[in-house]
Amino acid sequence: MNDSSTDIALRALLGEVSAGLGDLEPRLVQAAWAVRRHRFLPDRLWIGDGLEPCDRAASPEAWLRAAYADEPAVTQVNDGGSPDGERWPSSSASAPSIVFRMLRMLDAGPNHRVLEIGTGTGWNAGLLTHVVGPGNVTSVEVDPVLAAEARGRLREEGLDATVVTGDGAEGDTGNAPYDRLVATCSVRSVPRPWLAQVKPGGVILAPWESPWLCFGLLRLIVNGGVAEGSFSPHSAFMLMRGQRTDLRIFRDVVRDDHRPDESATTLSPRKVAGSDFDAQFAIGLQLRDVWRAWHENPVEGVETRLWVATTDATSWAAIDWDGKSEDHFTVWQYGPRRLWNEVEAAYAWWTLHNRPGPDRFGLTVTPEGQTAWLDTSRRPVPASG
Repeated sequence: MNDSSTDIALRALLGEVSAGLGDLEPRLVQAAWAVRRHRFLPDRLWIGDGLEPCDRAASPEAWLRAAYADEPAVTQVNDGGSPDGERWPSSSASAPSIVFRMLRMLDAGPNHRVLEIGTGTGWNAGLLTHVVGPGNVTSVEVDPVLAAEARGRLREEGLDATVVTGDGAEGDTGNAPYDRLVATCSVRSVPRPWLAQVKPGGVILAPWESPWLCFGLLRLIVNGGVAEGSFSPHSAFMLMRGQRTDLRIFRDVVRDDHRPDESATTLSPRKVAGSDFDAQFAIGLQLRDVWRAWHENPVEGVETRLWVATTDATSWAAIDWDGKSEDHFTVWQYGPRRLWNEVEAAYAWWTLHNRPGPDRFGLTVTPEGQTAWLDTSRRPVPASG
């Protein structure tokens, strides 16, 4: 692999990113050239739906294509455990377009102190260091192996950033207060220590996830121990490890002795858990402890089933489509909560308010909790459960 091949790959990538985001600011272009993405990636990447290994030594051209594709590059599977059997991504280098979009939204400038949550490969910390200057970036990584590797890469590239091994939900007080805090993992709730570690007027930028849907970015302004701001669409990041819920329908939720109630609905499950991310985002804000999963051909006569369950595994619902009718679906519900009724109410609220997208929603975070709202903080989003 030579300099000319990486130059060509980077130039093509920047062209693709600019086509999607508009022309990048000169400082971001300069950072991309100074802090090359491939220098921060491990020699083994995991590519494709099957997360097959792609080794730099064995397949240098495929590895370079993955390094400079505008796609996430999976750098670790199974939290660093054995890749045998089922593989699931546990760390990745984010797609360059979302990296530069977030850098633009963060609006960090020279001499700003920045706290990054989730070091990963160290590439984003390197870009930030180039933008704000040496000694101004602190990055927290929960995985000690990833932290050590990122620390070494930054040092090799002559980039003065501090990498701390720890729980990102706790932030880091070592160089606080910060002008900016950016997370490279999604959150379901904003950790309270972040508010205390960011200066008044400072920015918190974090990918957002509800148990229903991983989607959106949240940009908050901190003021007097309170943070408030709005969402924007189009992002999906791995969830912060401390906020994960490892749940499966037949392992954790449904039991043989459960006797669900039967009813019917005219609301298609595809409308609330299909391709309409605006609807799913709004439902996720309302049903804050409810998740869902699809099941194809679960029993004879049912083509698809949507499972809906609470994260405490006490209530569930199943909505069946026979593959024929478009306005009649069988509903089964069990537990103290009628979850499908809650989904129907959340969807009705969303349609009543003209089907708003994520950019019409916002969040207010205080030491006591957080409240989602529509258009203005004076119009809170109804919370189910």
